Amino acid sequence: MSAQTKISLEKAIELAKSNNIDLKIADKEIEKQTVLKKTAFQPDPLQVQYQGGQFNSVDFDHNVSVQQFFPLGNITKANRQLQEELAKLAEKRKALSSYEVEKAVTLAYYQYLYGVSIQKLNSELNEIYTKFLKNAELRFKTGESGNIEVISAKAKVKEIETQKAQLEYDLAIYQKQLQFFVQTNENIIPDENTALQYAFIENQEISKAELLMTDFYQQQISVYQKEAGTFKALRTPKVGLGYFAQTINTESLFQGFTAGLQIPLFGGVNTTKAKAAEISISQSQMALDKNKMILNLQKEELQNNFKKHQKNLAYYQNEGLQYANQIIDTAQKSYANGDMSYWSYISFLNQAIDIKKQFAEATHSYNQSAIELQFPTIKNN
Repeated sequence: MSAQTKISLEKAIELAKSNNIDLKIADKEIEKQTVLKKTAFQPDPLQVQYQGGQFNSVDFDHNVSVQQFFPLGNITKANRQLQEELAKLAEKRKALSSYEVEKAVTLAYYQYLYGVSIQKLNSELNEIYTKFLKNAELRFKTGESGNIEVISAKAKVKEIETQKAQLEYDLAIYQKQLQFFVQTNENIIPDENTALQYAFIENQEISKAELLMTDFYQQQISVYQKEAGTFKALRTPKVGLGYFAQTINTESLFQGFTAGLQIPLFGGVNTTKAKAAEISISQSQMALDKNKMILNLQKEELQNNFKKHQKNLAYYQNEGLQYANQIIDTAQKSYANGDMSYWSYISFLNQAIDIKKQFAEATHSYNQSAIELQFPTIKNN
């Protein structure tokens, strides 16, 4: 197995945002839209025409003409503004993707830490039952108890050893999940000094999720506004300048200049497209209002779920875990001194172990609910 590199959550998120392919694609989209700003000025293709024949006299004459039409009015400005808004929209999309990457890495990071806590609990149980096995063997040799205690203890130790192997596989899976979201070939694992409990940061009046979502839809609205302006600007006439050279009665060179206008008499298509863009503005505003409502309802649900797990965890931190440790210490001493029967000892031991397992589960559930509340799902469709 290759060497493992321990990293903090902040470093894992930083690496993920640097390595993530989707974010790199988003960068390319921003770059593309930025490059497309240069297309704002869009003159028509140069028209070059040759005419040969008896168009002036019976002689075979030649005529070559060149003409170029240029846009008038605000079409160039409108195109540039539209392209600028599209580049900003690409940035907003990247911000949403970056938010999702941060959430995924955080969840995977604490999933691994949960696996470590279960592994530590397994080691603790192994130590407890190994000590129990030694006491049982000693009591059996001195005739204080039957062989059933030894067999039971050996079975439990073997069970814990089997669980240890399974937990190692689980931890390997959690490690690969973290590595997948960070998108690195490096064999990274969370720093063991990281607190098992997620440091939840209470959101301010407007959450990061709401800001990102609002920015995205408002930028989308800006794009449709500029798009409507571009279609309206396309109804403006274009001016054309030209040059011609020809022969008359095969004598050359006669030349001159031309000027003209392209007037969009049938501009209904662009008018309709402008109206369609304005409808899209209304759709985006309605989508924003709908998703704000969904986000607020989601946050209320997540808040209630978080408080439930927070209260449950507080019990184990303030009381439950202490009870478990006291039960184990007292039961071990009493059993070793012969003041407690085997069956009572096992019963108390199982009760304490169950409390410790519930504490690990409570911490994991708290972390998951806290991360979900910190990073509620953003709808952008």
